[in-house]
Amino acid sequence: MTPDHEREYRAFVEKHPDLEAVEFLMVDPNGVMRGKWAPADALKKAFQEGVNFPMSLHGLDVWGREVAETGLHIESGDKDGYCRATRGSLSIVPWAKRKTAQVLLQTFTPEGDPFLADPRQVLKKKVAEVNARGLFPVVAFELEFYLLEPGTDWDDGMPAPVGAMKGPDRLRMYGLDDLAEHAALFDMIRDAADEQDLPIDTIIKEAAPGQFEVNLKHRADPLRAADDVIMLKRLVIGCARAHGLTATFMAKPFLEYAGNGMHVHASVLDDNGDNIFAGEGGRKKLETAVAGLLKAMPVSLLLFINTWNGFRRITPGSYAPTRAVWAENNRSVALRIPVSSDQNRRVEHRIAGADANPYLVLAAVIQGMVEGIDAGDPPPPAVEGNAYDDTDGLELPDDMDDALQLMEKSGFADRALGPLLSKVYRDLKRAEIMAFWSEITPLERTTYL
Repeated sequence: MTPDHEREYRAFVEKHPDLEAVEFLMVDPNGVMRGKWAPADALKKAFQEGVNFPMSLHGLDVWGREVAETGLHIESGDKDGYCRATRGSLSIVPWAKRKTAQVLLQTFTPEGDPFLADPRQVLKKKVAEVNARGLFPVVAFELEFYLLEPGTDWDDGMPAPVGAMKGPDRLRMYGLDDLAEHAALFDMIRDAADEQDLPIDTIIKEAAPGQFEVNLKHRADPLRAADDVIMLKRLVIGCARAHGLTATFMAKPFLEYAGNGMHVHASVLDDNGDNIFAGEGGRKKLETAVAGLLKAMPVSLLLFINTWNGFRRITPGSYAPTRAVWAENNRSVALRIPVSSDQNRRVEHRIAGADANPYLVLAAVIQGMVEGIDAGDPPPPAVEGNAYDDTDGLELPDDMDDALQLMEKSGFADRALGPLLSKVYRDLKRAEIMAFWSEITPLERTTYL
């Protein structure tokens, strides 16, 4: 146990001497949270040698089934690793009936090395690589989600979004009344976020009935920023359940309404803590980073759009980009340069779905920016007006299989994730594609029977 871990653990148990249980949380490559519940006295072990988990947890598909092609299951003996507490993630579960703690874990091998099929360990390694070069990414996430009413039936068993109406809808984008109607829920979310040191900034009513967005503040620590996303999603879902609602971060839950995105704002500091995109020469460096991100986007799209459903979100006019293009102050593009002061100059990466794995998203964004900065090439001309009318930018794959094939032909994922996780991720996505291909849909049966 490091001194920082020791202080965090002891301060927590002194503050909560009546702790009854602990929930151990882990994030697999699909972005699915997994874990187990344990008695309170197991918490100390998580901060010391670690809690035992099969390393094959990182070789499960989205349904929690083993994917043998990953090589992480019975063919390797299905070995246990040590999963240790992540500093800064220990907190109380506000909706639990018993006094319960939660803590995010990361995986180490039996030999004590970081297990590089664990997405958090991979991002940690990537951040250390760029930090060693004197580059320090600063990032912030924006997450969209829907609140649904259990017991309602909107479409083929899908619960209705709160506030939805049959017939013409009251979308009420940026509506304050919708926030006020759920003030008790959002107050609970803010209170829990304060307790967990999650830096929530604004909460916004979004572009569809029952759709909202939570913005997180910038962090100069990409690992903590990705942890924030994981813990915020869990917090929103748990608080919504406590208020009799269901929260979903599914990328495209309704065809007729906007999808849920996860936007990333990113800049880079130097050794002196100055934004390298600011000041004299900063604009040019920003544009080289944009060029790197654009070049990498088609071959890394499967890291941003990581589910079969997510590709339904990428449609013209939806504010979800269909081409790798960029512009100033323009929400129809994949990479937007927001209006800001010189010192806050940054790029907004707008392609990821809200269900994407934030560790992999950041690993790809950081790798793309650094490769662009290293190459020093300018990007193509910025788009003017509606980017959906532009035909010059690189067209993005519009289905999961095409995205996987592009990823397999490129070495970018290996550079961004490392060879182990890159292979495991491709194996998992291939298994997911095959599962959907093997399903005959009701529409096919009603059409061709």
